[in-house]
Amino acid sequence: MMIDPPRTWDVFLRAAIILFVAWQVSGFSTSAEIFQEGKSDKEILDQLLQKERYDKRLLPPVPGTLTVNMSVLLLSLASPDESSLKYEVEFLLQQQWHDPRLQYSNASRYEFLNAIHHHNDVWLPDTYFIMHGDFKDPLIPVHFALRIFRNGTVNYLMRRHLILSCQGSLNIFPFDDPLCSFAMESISYEQTAVKYVWKYDEGTLRKSPSLKTLNAYLIKNATQACNTKSSWRGNYSCLRVELIFTRDRAFYFTTVFIPGIILVTSSFITFWLEWNAVPARVMIGVTTMLNFFTTSNGFRSTLPVVSNLTAMNVWDGVCMCFIYASLLEFVCVNYVGRKRPQHNVVYRPGENPVAQVRKKEPSHPIRVAKTIDVISRVVFPVAFFMFLIFFFIHYKAFS
Repeated sequence: MMIDPPRTWDVFLRAAIILFVAWQVSGFSTSAEIFQEGKSDKEILDQLLQKERYDKRLLPPVPGTLTVNMSVLLLSLASPDESSLKYEVEFLLQQQWHDPRLQYSNASRYEFLNAIHHHNDVWLPDTYFIMHGDFKDPLIPVHFALRIFRNGTVNYLMRRHLILSCQGSLNIFPFDDPLCSFAMESISYEQTAVKYVWKYDEGTLRKSPSLKTLNAYLIKNATQACNTKSSWRGNYSCLRVELIFTRDRAFYFTTVFIPGIILVTSSFITFWLEWNAVPARVMIGVTTMLNFFTTSNGFRSTLPVVSNLTAMNVWDGVCMCFIYASLLEFVCVNYVGRKRPQHNVVYRPGENPVAQVRKKEPSHPIRVAKTIDVISRVVFPVAFFMFLIFFFIHYKAFS
């Protein structure tokens, strides 16, 4: 018996259509079941991130420019030493954007999916840090979190520990306020494709309730967009963080300035001793000088090494000049007092040396030596007091 070819072809075609529809229904059923109750994050993400439907090399398909919301939460601040303008900053950086490809069914019981183990399979902004210094720790899984919400919102949180290279006015050290900054920028996407904005338009950084500061005194911070005019990559979206620190001035007053004032004024004690008290005056002059040298050299090893003149250099130089000048004053007094008197002038111990000078009578060398001491008792303290006023006002020590 012969088979009618047209009817046979029609039967085969109908059977193929039925099989195709059954396969499609089966596929949709499987896709719907994957988002039902009891399925794990891994199962849902494996379905969402299938290579047939998701390619991490492509930008999320959003209309216009992709907006990445940024937020920084300060965790700790620390300054390693005063010999460098570097501060350690630890913070959490949050990046949030919308990826429609990662939306999943509301039938799932998960508000968000934990995608930490799919970190290498999801599109992430290629954010890098500029003008920062060094990274303290590498980026490892325990230092970041990746969450995907029902509507396709992706929340990427990472912990960063930076050593910031700061800029300070070292000419007024230690009364300067170092400025530390770092910026975040996309390395490959121009701002027409990816735009960074501060979340909630925050003008300052958020601080953790458990914020720790170790020898770091943050007085001001600001978040802003980068100045595109001063950047050669002005066509890339960029955000900038500025941290302004101040130094512990009480530390410098208690360890440098107050001891220096005590040593300098101690060297003035020699003016009240007898002109011929050689052992006492030499001991005071040499001891104060050595003590000042020891204190200054021990502290200078921790200071920044710069080629320009700083406030600390001015302080050390002037104080040393006063101590050395008081020692030279004793040398002059002792030299003058030991001279032979001229014209047989007799020294009377009870006479006022200054009055004798005013009468323009020949003065005995001892009387001249005592006159120098009397004048030094006024000139040295007044000159040093004027220097202190000028120094602390000029360098704005109390601002």
